[in-house]
Formats: sequence, C-alpha cells, structure tokens
Amino acid sequence: MVQPPKSQLAAPNTIAIIQARYASTRLPGKVLLDIVGQPMLVRVVERTRRAKTVQRIVVATTTDPADDAVEALCLERGYSYFRGSNFDVLDRYYQAAQAFQADVIVRITADCPLIDPGVIDTTVIAFMGEYDFAANRLPPPWHRTYPIGLDVEVCTFQVLERAWKEAELPHQREHVMPFFYEQPQRFRILHVTHDPDYGQMRWTVDTPEDLELVRHIFNHFGGRDNFSWLEVLALFEQHPGLADINAEIQHKSVFDVDNRWRD
Repeated sequence: MVQPPKSQLAAPNTIAIIQARYASTRLPGKVLLDIVGQPMLVRVVERTRRAKTVQRIVVATTTDPADDAVEALCLERGYSYFRGSNFDVLDRYYQAAQAFQADVIVRITADCPLIDPGVIDTTVIAFMGEYDFAANRLPPPWHRTYPIGLDVEVCTFQVLERAWKEAELPHQREHVMPFFYEQPQRFRILHVTHDPDYGQMRWTVDTPEDLELVRHIFNHFGGRDNFSWLEVLALFEQHPGLADINAEIQHKSVFDVDNRWRD
C-alpha cells in the first residue's frame, strides 16, 4: 500500500481506520457497489489517503465469510486491513489499532464516499495535543454543522483502550465512540463545527436513493475523486433538486443497533 506523506502536524502514528462490512440492513453489499467505475470502499480509501495528517489507512472488516470479498478487494488494491468482530465494532477498532500500533485513531465509515481529506485534516489538527476525543458530528445536545457523510471522529489509543475495557451498552460497542461523548465529565471533548451550517444535507450511502445521489455527484465530476466537499456544495447550490433524491430518508440514530450483536 502506498502511504500518504507524513505531516509534522500529526502524531507519530495517526491511523485512519475505515470500518467496512458486506452485510448491511438497508443496502446489502453497499461497500462494494459501483460508483462510476469504482467500488464504494475504494472511493472512501482513495479520498481518505489524501489527508495529510494520516500516516496509514486500515480497512477494518469482519470475520464473517461474507467479508471475504472485502478482504479480496484489499489484497487486490494493496490496502492494509484487519478482520475482527462483526457487531462489536469497538472491539474491532481496538484490535486493529493495537495491531497497527496506532497512537491516534481516525474513525471513518465505508458508507461515506464523499469523505473529504481537508475535513479530516481540519478535525485531526484541531484535536492534536489538547483533547481525548474530537468529532465533527455529535448527537444532541450538540448540533451537526457538516453534511452527513463527512463524518470524522478522532481519539487517542489510550482512551480507546479505556472504552474497550469499560463500555457495556450495545450502542457503545457497535458505534465505537459514544462512550466518550456520553461522559463529557470524564473526557476532553472537542466538537468541530462549520459556519454556515450544512448539517441538514445528506451525503452518506445507506439506501438506494443515497446511492443514486452519490452516483450523480461522481458523474458530474467525470468519475474522478479528487474534488472537494466545497465543490459538491457548489453543485447543490447550482442544482438544488439534487437534494430531493434522498430527502425522505431518515438518518439512523446512535441508539440504533443490530440486534444480532450479542449472538
């Protein structure tokens, strides 16, 4: 795997861990679905690797046989990867971070093909040196100001290990980071925001409608993946009807969990 250049602004080993599994309740196999000539997972990895604050990218998939296809893609593309728990995603993150000796973990999800390297860098740089956890998306009482689909969460290995040892609630295990922001008295938390507020926009992929929208966006840019989120924003301003494609989709709550996780 060709690694992005190291930045003096990053910790000694800042690793972006991209969680990806084939089984999806609303859009099965979505991480490998085509987006204008490339699987969605490839779009996510290639956009993430442009972040200057990230030294390495690891795809964290599961030991489920269905994810043999994800492993095969990683092997074909030369991506670093780790296979772990299917539903206990916190454990999967911890084991992957330990295996690759991460000092700082950047959490990215494979259903965000518009993830922006500049937004990753903004979040990581803001996090460095003073915080245990930083994110540009948090549930109430915080307010999201970046579009859904540009989600970045950052934490140190030390606090990730604490969460791994102590978190017990199903949503804390499946969604990885709630253990931190549900206990603000215990952790130094930074909420990274943007002005103006674009938090109502939905650029993630969880349904066929979402996939249709993202394909429209990549088609507009000729299938390349080096456009910025601000260019996407300009596209929506020029063609406001694009937002209608997935306007009816209800975003999942942090408390939504797969009931199979304890099986």
